[in-house]
Amino acid sequence: MQNQNPLPTEDTTKRTGLKQALNGLFEILQMLALYFIMDSMIARVRVFNISMEPTLVQGEILMVNKLQYKFSDMRYGEIITFHYPLDPERDYVKRLIGLPGDKVVIEDGEVFVNGMELYEPYISASPEYEGTWLVPQRNLFVLGDNRNPSADSHIWGFVPFENVIGKAFLVYWPVTHIRTLPTPNIFAP
Repeated sequence: MQNQNPLPTEDTTKRTGLKQALNGLFEILQMLALYFIMDSMIARVRVFNISMEPTLVQGEILMVNKLQYKFSDMRYGEIITFHYPLDPERDYVKRLIGLPGDKVVIEDGEVFVNGMELYEPYISASPEYEGTWLVPQRNLFVLGDNRNPSADSHIWGFVPFENVIGKAFLVYWPVTHIRTLPTPNIFAP
């Protein structure tokens, strides 16, 4: 009686090993391609200060949609990330309050955009400063939710469109803080 399963030859073993190595390499290349595709669409930003409390706290990591504004317009109340205009190496997270052409007025602890008072249940306290700003074309006016200690447009000015990274849409770290970041209607009571 002859053996139906002959022992593998050295040549067969080499081909199987080469095939496994190529499959492993292909899987690594697929994972790298997926990583770079995801990285071109989604940014990850860590919250480093208290300017967005109570909405965001130090240490949280956000996912930011980098393609959001390539396909849709910016909306009042969105949380955006951008390269700080005075030091583009630093990234900031703030709430979008004014669009190009808007008149932003802060007085008596209230924020008005084009004469309409904002409804802002997300802020930590009413602003203790006052001022009027006219938002130039291709620029944005942003404020932190922790209004009084926040370094934002009321201190250093406007955010040029080209500095915008994208819209923050999710807190994913730490796991106990996972949540989406919906855009409130800041003109509704």
